[in-house]
This record gives sequence, structure tokens and C-alpha cells, in this order.
Amino acid sequence: MVGTIATMESVAITLFPFLLVIVAICFSFCDANSNVLCIESERNALLKFKNDLVDPSNRLSSWVEGGDCCKWLGVVCHNSTGHINQLHLAAPLPVPHFDAPVAEWEAYHRSKNNSPLRGKIISSLLELKHLSSLDLSNNNFRSNIPKFLGMLRSLTYLNLSHAQFQGGIPHNLGNLSKLQYLDLGGNYLKPKSLQWVSGLSFLQYLDLSYADLRKATDWLQATFQHPSLLELHLSACSLEDDPSPINVNSTKSLVVLDLSENNFSSVPMSIFGLHGLLSIDLSSNSLEGPISDYFRNISFLEVLDLSGNLLSSFTPNSLFSLNHLQFLNLSSNEIDQDVSEILLSLSRCCLDCLESLDMSHNHLFGHLIDQLGHFKNLAHLSLAANNISGPIPLSIGELSSLKFFDVSENQLNGTFPDCFGQLESLETLNLGCNLLEGVVSETHFSNIKRLTTLEASQNRLRFQPNSSWILPFQCRIIKLGQWHLGPKFPRWLKFQKNLSVLDMSNAGISDILPTWFLNLSTQFEYLNLSYNQLKGGISHLNVREFVDLRSNRFTGPLPRVFPTLQYLMLSNNSFSGPLFKLVCNPLRKGPMECLAIKGNLLSGEILDCWNHWRGLDYLNLENNNLTGKIPPSLGHLNLSVLNLRNNDMFGELPSTLQLSTSLIMLDLSDNHFSGSVPTWIGDKLSKLEILSLRSNNFEGHIPQKICQLQSLRILDLGNNNISGSIPKCFSNLSAMANKSNQNSYMFQWSITRTNLFCMRILLGLKGRVDEYSTTLGLVTSMCLSTNRLIEAIPKELGSLVELQSLNLSGNLLIGNRPNEIGNIELESLDLSMNQLNGEIPSSFSNLNFLNHFNVSYNNLTGQIPTSTQLQSFGNFSYMGNHLYGPPLTKNRSTYRTPTNVANNGSRS
Repeated sequence: MVGTIATMESVAITLFPFLLVIVAICFSFCDANSNVLCIESERNALLKFKNDLVDPSNRLSSWVEGGDCCKWLGVVCHNSTGHINQLHLAAPLPVPHFDAPVAEWEAYHRSKNNSPLRGKIISSLLELKHLSSLDLSNNNFRSNIPKFLGMLRSLTYLNLSHAQFQGGIPHNLGNLSKLQYLDLGGNYLKPKSLQWVSGLSFLQYLDLSYADLRKATDWLQATFQHPSLLELHLSACSLEDDPSPINVNSTKSLVVLDLSENNFSSVPMSIFGLHGLLSIDLSSNSLEGPISDYFRNISFLEVLDLSGNLLSSFTPNSLFSLNHLQFLNLSSNEIDQDVSEILLSLSRCCLDCLESLDMSHNHLFGHLIDQLGHFKNLAHLSLAANNISGPIPLSIGELSSLKFFDVSENQLNGTFPDCFGQLESLETLNLGCNLLEGVVSETHFSNIKRLTTLEASQNRLRFQPNSSWILPFQCRIIKLGQWHLGPKFPRWLKFQKNLSVLDMSNAGISDILPTWFLNLSTQFEYLNLSYNQLKGGISHLNVREFVDLRSNRFTGPLPRVFPTLQYLMLSNNSFSGPLFKLVCNPLRKGPMECLAIKGNLLSGEILDCWNHWRGLDYLNLENNNLTGKIPPSLGHLNLSVLNLRNNDMFGELPSTLQLSTSLIMLDLSDNHFSGSVPTWIGDKLSKLEILSLRSNNFEGHIPQKICQLQSLRILDLGNNNISGSIPKCFSNLSAMANKSNQNSYMFQWSITRTNLFCMRILLGLKGRVDEYSTTLGLVTSMCLSTNRLIEAIPKELGSLVELQSLNLSGNLLIGNRPNEIGNIELESLDLSMNQLNGEIPSSFSNLNFLNHFNVSYNNLTGQIPTSTQLQSFGNFSYMGNHLYGPPLTKNRSTYRTPTNVANNGSRS
């Protein structure tokens, strides 16, 4: 991403000096009109224009009757004539990328107080006959582009981008014969033709990104043949391969071409006729096969972006003659090749000119070679997320221009190279998720004074500098998770003034969290100190977005948190006291997405003040000492995950929980909830995949509505007082009958989140209770044990062929076991302590995947069916019956005493 930003900056500066003039005008109009008065007719035209607009933030408050319009916000008049020649009413710019240049962030902050304008754009603007520049970008007009704009004949600059325009593009825009710059990108336009572009004889810049050009089949001729066009952006225009490509007499003027985010499976051949191109962006298409050799025909090419495709290889000839190539982005492809071969090929064509190389997220293998240090102008190098192994070559230290170095998520081994200390220009260093080991010393960082990002988590590195040592750089991001930094809390952090992101998780720190750290002047966005042995109390956390302090030894009341915090993970500590100050804080701003405080010593009730927590998606308060009922306002949050397991809560489930229609997991087990299992669980919670009400005081029958939960894969109602029969309609639980893991709500939920939000649940499978997390999406289980269920086991359960665990033990079930259960690929089956009779069905010999089996303490008779699995279990699995045959030691069962039905299958 950084390479892309740098690319666009370079192109803009070297190719379009006239754009700099426009930008200069935009930032100087405030004092450009000090000696002129506006013309009355033009002032009246602007007032009429304003009257039809909706201005939520009152941006146009200076536009008043009788005022000097040349001093109005957004208005620029000619210095001598007083005619309005520029109108700049752009709303806030989009939020820049995290790594965007400072200038882009500054421009964003200047604009962010301007709310988008809405309403109607009226034709009074036609009175501005000298208007040469009009910018209405980033507003919210939600209408067609007004046709009268094609009558503003003096326009040289028109920017309507990201203003929610829709429909076609007026053909009379082609009458703007003086227009040099036209940006209609980021709207919802669906033109049927681009023939009107040919009328813009002086046009140099055209952006139609995000317009749907599927019906504009003349796009190629209208743009590639334009005689004056220098820069063309057709990103995300639904362009596809032409089944019958035509020869186009391509223009020699085009120097920047952006066809990213389209549907090309091969590079349009017409591109290779654009010999004057300096920049090509074909990222995020569906390009396949090797990189085309035809690129070498565009010998002046400086920028080539082929990222986000399906390219498989890099041939030595493909870029052989590109002796001017400065920026090459091949990230996020399927290139399966030795990285040393590619580096050698590049050294033959662009050793002296290459400034940015990004080949991250491919399948590169092999070792990094010493020739890497010969790319003297290389400033940006990313090889992240590949399979590159071996040590980092010492020649890296020769890259004196290097600012960005990312080799994370590989298999690099060896030590942290001393040569990094020579990289005086280095700003970003990312070595995370490798196999580096050894000791990192102060000398590794002695000459790196510009470093702002240091990421090297998940290596086996040790760093214990002198306690008085001070980092020679001021970082914004430090991620050293799984380094050995302890046992003392690192004092070198004390002098970091710009720190925004800090990860020192699992770092062997066993110390009291120092007060000076809590009082640092910097305001964190992200703080992760999880999996250490930090202790003491925390009064407050000055973190804006993300806090993870899990698995430490913190004590005392919950800390005060910043009102905008979105993620708070405090699980597995010893925080105590009530939730009141955290949950009922009226100063809370914006949604918190995740709140996880499981495994602490919290007490008291969960108070009914969750209405200002809208947006909360994940709530885990399990393993505490919370009491009382579930507050009704909790149901209004529409959570995806609610886990209150193992507390002392009681009462019936509030009906408001049926409003949580996004619930995927509901775990209320090990409490004292009572009443019947609500029918609305099956009627309203249609996305539910995990339902655990185990070990409560629920009674009554299992509601038939439960059978409507077609996504349910884990059902645990064990250890309650539920009576009645097992519903035959359980056969409708299709997630237990069909392989649908990849389509599940849980799968879709989990792939958008890190392991911090991994669902976890305790399940009683295979005769023991275990916690399931990473494999939870693969588990299907039904537990109805230790209740008062009666009648026979319905044969319909046999249709749940994907069920892995079935536990019906400790009930009052009678009759024979259905043959159909033998059709299920069960790994665990427990029918013990019931009143089942008859023989074990022969179909049970088909249960080849069993690793837990128990039919003890029933009234079963006859021979145990012969199979590899059934004979692998001990006597305990069969005792308390009248069975014989292996694995029992005698030919006939000696258990002839009848079981006591009243005692749930136990002996009298």
C-alpha cells in the first residue's frame, strides 16, 4: 500500500505540473480576493444555488444577502475583473489509509469539519459565465448529473467525484471544449456510451472509476484514441475481456493508465500499443498465467502494478527491457517460484532504477541472495507472507535508501542481523512471524534514528538492554509479542512520545504495571500486554480503540476506559467488584464491538443499562460470580456471541433476547436459570449455531420450534429437569445432517476477526469436558443427558449423519435403540443409565469412528455385535446389562439383577 501511494505521488509530481497549479489555487483562495468586489448578478446566482442545497454543518454561513461573494467560503474571483472563476465546495475527504503520507492526512483534517451538502444543483450556476473550475466532490446529491453543466463552456476543471451521482452521463458534457480535468469517479453511473469524450479535445485527465461501463462497449476507442489524454482512470468499471478484440490506433499521449478492480483474465493487447505509458495499474483483476512478455515493449514504463491477480510465474523475458522501472507491485498473486531467480532477473533490467518492490502474499520460496544489496535506490521492499527461508543477508545493510522493509510471515531463520544498524533511512521494519532467534542488543538500533514502525512479533528473540538505555528513535508502532523482554517492565518505553500501537504480549514480563506507563503523554490506539504475569491494579486506560490484557494477574476494580474504546479484553485476571462503572458510564461514545472479561472475580448484578452499547457484537462474562437476572436491555444489542456460563445468575430468560436475531452462539450453562426453554429461540434466533443451556433448572418439554434452527450444530440441554419425549423433528436440524461448514454464519463471522474473538465453549464429549475453540466450527454435537426424557429414541435421529457426538445418558428412555443410529459417523455415543432393552443393533458395528461408547446400566441383552470399534472398549462401557461376548470376559453376562427404573438406571 505504501508503495502504491508513493507511486501515485511520483507520477503526479513528474507528469502533471498543471495539477499542482490547481491544488495551489484551492489552498490560496482565502486571500486571493482581498482587493475585488463580486458582481451582483453572480452573487444572486450563488444565493439561488444555496437556497436549494441542504447544508447540515452550515458551511455556507458566509453566503449572505449583500455580502462580498469574493470573500465567501469556496469562492474565488478573478483579481482584476471580479468575475467568479472558481467554486470549491468539496465535502470531507475520505479517511486516508493508515500509512498514507502526512500531506494526505493534513488535507483530510482540514476538510473533516465540512459535512456533505445535499439537495438540488440548480441552473443558476449558468450565470457564472467565467467559471473555469468547479469542485462538488465528496458530497451527497443522490441524483443524476445535471445536464446544464455541459453549458458551462469556460470550465477547464470539473470534479464531481464521490458525490453520490447516479444514472447516465449527460452527453452534452462533450461540449466543454476547454475542459482539461474531469473526475466523475466514485459515483453510481451507468453510461451507455463514451462517445462524448471525443468532443473534449483538450482533456488531459479523466477518471470514471466505479462507473458501470458494461454497456459502453466503445470505451476502448473513446479513451485509447484520445489525442490529448495523459491520465486515464477506469478502476472498478466492470470491464471484461473483449471476445472479439479490435485493433485500436492508440494515442501516443497517454502516460498513466488505471484499469484496476475489473474482470480481465488477460491483459488487453491494446495496452501494449501505448508505447508512451509510464504507469500501468492492472491490480485486482483476474489475470492468469505467467506475466506477459509484451510488457517489455513499453520500454519507458516506470510504474507497474499487477497485484491482486492470479499470476503464476515471472519469466526472465517479461520485464527484460524495462530499464526505467521504478515501482513494481506483484503482491497477492499465485507466483510459485524461487525468489532468488526473480531477484536475479530484476537485477539485469532495473538494478539502478528500482525504488519499490512488493512481492508479498505469493508462494515464493528459496533464500534471499546477496545481490539484493546491489539495488542501491531501493526504498521499499516487501516480501511478506511467502515461504522464504534461510538467513537475512548482510548485504541488506548496503541499501542506504531503504525506508520500508517487510519480510514478515516467512520461515526466515538465524539471528537479528547487525546490518540493520546501518540503515539510517529506515522508517518501517517488519520481521514478524519468522524463526529468528538469539539476542538483540542496543547496537542493532544505534544508527536507526528515523524508525517509526518496529514489528517483529512471533520470533524467538531476547532483548534486555541496560535499564538506562533510551531508544534513538520515536516509534508510532512497536510490536514485539513473544520476545523475551522481562522479567522487569521495559523502562525504555518511558521516553516514547509518539507511541500509538504497542504489542508486548507473551513477553515473559513479571512485574507491577508501572504508574509512569499508565500516565504516558501518548494516547494509544492499540495496547496488547496479554499472556504475561503483570500484576497490581489499573485505575485507567488511555487507549482509544483496542485493549488486550488477558491472562495476567491484575487485581482490583475494573479500570476506567476511554469513551471511544471498541475492543476490551480483560479475561483471566483477578479483577473484582461490580460491572456498574464500566457498563453504566453515560460518557460512552460510539459502539464497542467486543467486551471479554471472563475468568475474573466480578460480582453483583448485570445492571439494566446496555442501551448505549449498541453495536456490541461479542460479550463474554463467563466464569465470574455475577448474580441476578439477565437485564432486558441486553437483548436490544443484537449480539453475535453471548456467553454468561458459570455464574450464579437465575430467573427466566427475558423475552427481549429474541430481538438478538444475529446470535450465533448463546451459552448460559452452569447457572440457575429456570422456566421452560423458550419457543422463540427456534422461532427468532435463526442464525444460532451453538446453544448451551446445560446445568440449569430448565423444565418442561423441548419446544418443537428448536427444530427450525437449521444452522444449529451444537445443542446442549444436559443436566436440567426437562421432560417429555425427544422431538422427532430433530431430523430437520440440517447442519447436523449436511456438510455446510464453509457456509455457516460462524465461519463467515470468524474469518472477519482475529483469534482474539475466537468462539470458545466447554463441551462434554468423549466422556470428558474439554474446551473447544479453533476446531469449534468442525464440531457437531447433541447432548440431552441427565434430564427426565421418556419414551423411545426416535429413529429420525439417524438422519443426522454429520453428528459427531450424541449423549442421551441419564434419562428415562425406553425401548430398543434405533438401527438408524448406525448410519451416523459418530465419534462419541453415550446411551448409559436409561431403561433401554433388547439387543444392541447390528448396525452399530458400522460405527467405525467411535472413540467413546457407553451403554452401561440399561436392560440390554444378547451378544455384543462384532466390530473393530465395539470390541476396543472396556467392560465399563457395557456393565449393568445382560450382554455377552467380547470385549466382556465371559460368554454370557453375569449381570442378571434387574435395574431400578425409579433410580434412573442405577442398581437397587
